[in-house]
Amino acid sequence: MLLLSACTGNQAKFNVKVLHSEGATVNVINVASGDIIVSLAGDVENDELPLAGKADKNALLAVQKEGDSWQTLFFNDGTPITVDLADRSLKGSPMNEKLTAYDLDMNAIDNDYDKLVSEFRALAPEEQQAGVEDFRAKAAALDDKYEGKIKEIVNDNKDNLIPAAFVNLIAQTLDESETEAFFAADAPYAKHPATLAVKEELDSQKARMAEIEAAKQASIGKKFTDLEEPDTDGNMHKLSEYLGQGKWVFVDFWASWCGPCRAEMPNVVAAYEKYHPKGLEIVGLSFDNDKEAWVKAIKELKMPWIHLSDLKGWQTVASDTYNIKSIPSSMLVDPEGIIVARDLRGEALGAKLAEVFGE
Repeated sequence: MLLLSACTGNQAKFNVKVLHSEGATVNVINVASGDIIVSLAGDVENDELPLAGKADKNALLAVQKEGDSWQTLFFNDGTPITVDLADRSLKGSPMNEKLTAYDLDMNAIDNDYDKLVSEFRALAPEEQQAGVEDFRAKAAALDDKYEGKIKEIVNDNKDNLIPAAFVNLIAQTLDESETEAFFAADAPYAKHPATLAVKEELDSQKARMAEIEAAKQASIGKKFTDLEEPDTDGNMHKLSEYLGQGKWVFVDFWASWCGPCRAEMPNVVAAYEKYHPKGLEIVGLSFDNDKEAWVKAIKELKMPWIHLSDLKGWQTVASDTYNIKSIPSSMLVDPEGIIVARDLRGEALGAKLAEVFGE
């Protein structure tokens, strides 16, 4: 009885008036669990649909019409709200009205980005080539606008819960120091369960990545571990055919679908062109699961070295063998088969190869 009393004391009633349901079923959902708290079928002859129930005080809830991906978010602060499904507007407490305005602003930026990408992809290849710089400039402007809106949400709402509704986007957008400051802030949103759940997950990920990085560093100075995968023609090859055979070998873990991998590839190609005549070999171990996409990327990115993949995506044998949980990743192996460096990218790769082969 005491437990029940304590639980009930932390709950608050919500009253939601839904407009323009168009006869569809409308749900109030607990965002954290995904559970439907209350559900009611609409009436085409009655434009107003009343939804009422109880949930934890200040829990993040959502109104959603079945068949529609859009969710109108609100904090269960005890203030009645009206949600118009036609224009996605909300009337209620000042905080929830502000939350909805931010959500609509973010959605507008997403829509502009999707439109930009769709229009670019619809262009003929020669038109894409001619317009690629303009596309990149417009995409960068939208990225800046998106980041600016995220920072506005954080900086202008230190006295309320609103940032907790955007905590995943905030964690993905801010840099490391900004993210740490966000979670460490003495602000209402920092104590909200949504924020605490994401912080716990990020802390867990950080701990796992530290363990992975420690394992990678521990492999430096040790002989490579052999594995076997097929090439683009389906012929099986062992790493030992290339590593430990008297040449320096750069092993590149990548995938055709990995944007950062593709962005790094011109640097790898330049390194190959410069140092292959001096004895450098490269073996690409792909995390692809689509052979056509894999082979196409090899041609598009002009990667004239050895390529292997079991086409198992993240379940590839290379992942567990070398503790690869994110890509791009790499290792440099000396002529005797000893791993001398891990995760060389950009200038670090060029500097290390210059050290090995000389300028």
